[in-house]
Amino acid sequence: MAEIYFQVNVPTRSSVQPERCGLHVFTGAAETESEALRAAREACDAAVAAQKAGFALPRRRPDGWGAHGIRSGWVLDWKAATVAVWEHDRGFRAARPTLPLA
Repeated sequence: MAEIYFQVNVPTRSSVQPERCGLHVFTGAAETESEALRAAREACDAAVAAQKAGFALPRRRPDGWGAHGIRSGWVLDWKAATVAVWEHDRGFRAARPTLPLA
């Protein structure tokens, strides 16, 4: 089966100021939505571990998954994560909306 490029959107909230919230977006190749979610979480976990140990964030993996902009003190809600196929053409990439745009 050919790999597809996915976007994983994970709601995030500040543990210090809970009213501050956002969305962390991960992208990369996978064969299924569940594999995409797993790969995004692995990339995030590796980045958090490196950050806590005082090391540079790991580079993007060959399958495209990586995690940049992880904020210390922010909690990612993986149970509320959404996964969508990342549709793209030759030069511009955009995902189908998976959350309401308001």
